[in-house]
Amino acid sequence: MKGKKLLGVALAATMSMSLLGACSSSNGNEPTNTGSNNGKTPTSTAGTESSGVDTSKEAKLVYYLWGGEGVANKDILAEINKKLKADINATIEVKYIDWGDIATKYPLLFASGEKFDMSHASPGAQVSYYTLASQDALVDITDMLDKVAPKLKAAISEAAWKGTMVNGRIYGVPSMYSEYTPSGYAYRSDLLKKYGMEKIASIEDMEKYMDNVLANESYAPINGNAADAQNMFRMLVDTTGKWLNAPGISFSELNLVTESPESFKKVFHPAFTPEFEAWAVKMREWSDKGYWPKDILSSQVGANTNFQAANSAGYLTHAQDWIGKYGADKKAQPEADPYFYTFAEANGKIKRKIGVENSTVISTNSGNPERALMAIEKFMTDPSYYNLIQYGIEGRQYEIVDGVKKTPESFNQEKDGGGFAAWSLRTDEYNLPMDSENPVRKSLYEEWDKVAINDPYVGFSFDPSKVTTELAAISNVNMQLGMQLMLGKTSKDPKTAVEEYRADLKKAGIDKVIAEVEAQLANFDPIQ
Repeated sequence: MKGKKLLGVALAATMSMSLLGACSSSNGNEPTNTGSNNGKTPTSTAGTESSGVDTSKEAKLVYYLWGGEGVANKDILAEINKKLKADINATIEVKYIDWGDIATKYPLLFASGEKFDMSHASPGAQVSYYTLASQDALVDITDMLDKVAPKLKAAISEAAWKGTMVNGRIYGVPSMYSEYTPSGYAYRSDLLKKYGMEKIASIEDMEKYMDNVLANESYAPINGNAADAQNMFRMLVDTTGKWLNAPGISFSELNLVTESPESFKKVFHPAFTPEFEAWAVKMREWSDKGYWPKDILSSQVGANTNFQAANSAGYLTHAQDWIGKYGADKKAQPEADPYFYTFAEANGKIKRKIGVENSTVISTNSGNPERALMAIEKFMTDPSYYNLIQYGIEGRQYEIVDGVKKTPESFNQEKDGGGFAAWSLRTDEYNLPMDSENPVRKSLYEEWDKVAINDPYVGFSFDPSKVTTELAAISNVNMQLGMQLMLGKTSKDPKTAVEEYRADLKKAGIDKVIAEVEAQLANFDPIQ
C-alpha cells in the first residue's frame, strides 16, 4: 500500500512543522486570486461525447486545497458545480487544509489512504511531487490525456509536460502561469526616502535601513514570528556565491545546497561552512540590535500583518507574494508604497519557475480519475470555469474594468469574502493584472526573463525511503537549534552553538543523507 510507503515520509515531514516557511513566504505559495479572462465573454464548453468517457453516472469529486474556507466559497462552488454537472456530470466537494496545518496534514493526506480525487502538489511541498509520483500515490495520466483531456494536453507545452515526468510518465498537470518567486525583503519606500536612501540592493543597504528604523521609528524593522528563521536561511543561501537549494531535506527547514548550478551533483549542508558560522554571528548581532522583537519565537503575528498595522518597517517573503499583497499593503498604509529587495538578484541566481512547481494531481485512491482530469481541463481551458475558481462570481467578488480585475463597490467582506487557493490551475492566457497587484510585475518579470537561470534539479525525484529515520532526526535538530541560530536566539555564544549544531547534525545522520542524495543524483540529467 502506498500509505505504508509514504508513512515514514509523512512522519519526517511533521517533525518540521514549526519550521514551515509559512505560505506567505517562499515555498511557492502565492495569493489565491491572480488570474483573469482578458476581458473575453465567458462561454461554456459543453459536451463530452467526443472524449469517449462514460459520464452517465454522476461523479462526486473531492478536491483538497490549502487555506481556509471563505464565507462565500460555498456559493462560488455551487456555480462551479452547476456547470460541471451539465458538462461532465460531476460535482466537486472542496476540503481545506488550513495554512498552519500544512506541515502535518498535507503529508498525512497521502499516507493515510484517505479516498479523495485531486490536490495541489509541488517538488517543494512537504512531500515532494516527485516522491508522491515515485511511490505510487498519484495516478499516471500519460495515456489518459489523449482520450480524456486532449485540449488540455495541447495547451501545455512539451517542455512543461517533460518537467512533470517521472521515469518517462506524467503524474500531474502543471500550471500555465509565468511567475518568479525569489525571496526578499518588502520595505517601506516612504521611510527609505525619509532616510535619504535610494534603494536596498545589498545586505549592507538593508542594515543601514534597519538601523535608521531603530533610530527613528517606534517599531521593529522586521516585526515577525518564528517563520522568519527560514527566511533568514534563504537570505544566507541566496546571497552566498552561486549557492542553490538542493534536494534531500525539506525546503521548509535548513536544507542542503550545492555550490553552483554546474556542480549540482555535489551537495552539502551550509552548517559546515565558514559562511554559515559568520551568518550565525550576524544573526545574533541583528537580534541584539533589535531588528526583530525579543519574543519572535513565540509571536503568533507575522511581519506582514504588523506591516499593514504600521507596526513593522518590512516583511520577509517572496516576490510574487509581495506583488499580490501590494494593493492590501497600500490600502492599509497609503504612504508606504513597499519596494522589494531580492536576495538572489545580485549574484545572478533568479530561477525560472516552471509548471511542475505548481501542479494539480489525482490520487491513486480516486474513484473517478478520468472525470477528475476532465474537471481539471475545464478549469484550465475554459475561461468561464477559470473565472469562477480564480475570482468567484462576476459582479459579486469581482468585475473587469478596462481589462483590469477590480473589486465591486458593492463587495462586503463579511458576506462576499472568499476564494480558492487554486494557483496550480492558473494560465497566462486568462491572466490579467488586478487593481490590487503591483503594476511593476510585468516590467520586473521581463527584466528577470533576460537573466534567469534554470533550476538544475527540476525533474529529479529524491527517494527518502532509506533515510527516513535520519531525516526525522535532522528535522528535530533544526527545530531545536537551527531555527534559533537563524534568529540569534541560542542560549550560547553563536560560534559555540554552531559547533553544537554541527555535532547534532552528524549524530542525526546528515552524512548518510548527503551520500544518499548524491548517489541518486549520479545518473540524473537535468531538463534542458
